Amino acid sequence: MGGGIARLHGELLKRYPKGKLIVSTPQDPDAAEVDGQFNGAVDRLPVSRGRTKTLPGLLLWSRRAASLARQHHVGFVYCGNVKPAGYPARWVFERTHTPYCIFFYGADLLSEQHKYHHSGFKRHSARAIIGGAAALVAVSSWTRDLALTVLGELGLDGHGQRLRVVHLGTDPERFRSGVDAGELRRRFELPDGGRWLLTVARLVAHKGVDTVLEALPAVVARAGEVGYIVAGNGPERERLAGLAEKLGVADRVRFLGEVADRDLPALYNLASVYVGASRRAEHIGVEGFGISLVEASACALPVVAGDSGGVADAVRDGETGFLVRPEDPAAFADAICRLLQDADLAKRIGSGGRRAVETYYNWDRVVRDLRAIEAEVTS
Repeated sequence: MGGGIARLHGELLKRYPKGKLIVSTPQDPDAAEVDGQFNGAVDRLPVSRGRTKTLPGLLLWSRRAASLARQHHVGFVYCGNVKPAGYPARWVFERTHTPYCIFFYGADLLSEQHKYHHSGFKRHSARAIIGGAAALVAVSSWTRDLALTVLGELGLDGHGQRLRVVHLGTDPERFRSGVDAGELRRRFELPDGGRWLLTVARLVAHKGVDTVLEALPAVVARAGEVGYIVAGNGPERERLAGLAEKLGVADRVRFLGEVADRDLPALYNLASVYVGASRRAEHIGVEGFGISLVEASACALPVVAGDSGGVADAVRDGETGFLVRPEDPAAFADAICRLLQDADLAKRIGSGGRRAVETYYNWDRVVRDLRAIEAEVTS
């Protein structure tokens, strides 16, 4: 699966000492292609992700996970989400006394909170799964604060001492400036010259692509020839295309659809400014961190982002980008134009982003942090 959560777990597996980590996960159509890079470290269930949300599927997964734990003498379990992965993690703990750690992202906690507010069973299961964890990892300070609220509501206040913040990262060797974007430009028929804004995101309400579209006329009026590339698909695409028409900027906007992972470094190198206008939307729509923001920084691309959710932990305001009010097109236009009209400022911010990735926002540091938590729990 695409997205930041999947990226986190793939990178964790890549960087763990060979033979020291095994992954238990549902079946998926692209499993063979993906798993080949991991040298047999992925154990696929014979059922799809949807089936793991049913009682038979959870029983199958739980028994299989316990079997793997015994077979490989597992000493620690990383639990990729509260549910459904929390059920087999708790099952393994009950039967083998193997401690486990749960990752918290943001939208997952909001969803869990919504469920246990309306269901006694969901409340009981969330309390059992979260309460049984030896360690809890939040991907941002905002997610940590939400987790503390959830712990309090579940009567698990004392578990706050088990909670750690581990900011996510990217691969600075893969995501870097200077990647040739010529072939990508030709394939997507993007004209030479001019400057591009870029957003890489699933097209859902909380990603705020509509805010950037609403800012675009003012950007063009002040900064000249500027276009907007949107990479990603989702239920909002048709509405967003209609909004671009209504605003009179459809000729400046390119909806590329899904862009392959291998093409992302070149895509970032096409742009002048990366824009991530994430905001709170509906009851679970939120950006827990924003890996695309640090991918852009790794490519020395200055960032303008909405100050909501965990974004402030991914963008250092004034150093790697600018944080603005998340639903204010004028604020986005102002920050974007500052960067487009001041080449020295854009270069300084882009260089600051690259430096931040090299020194902090990278997967090697993430894995060191996680392994330190593991060592603390198992020592």
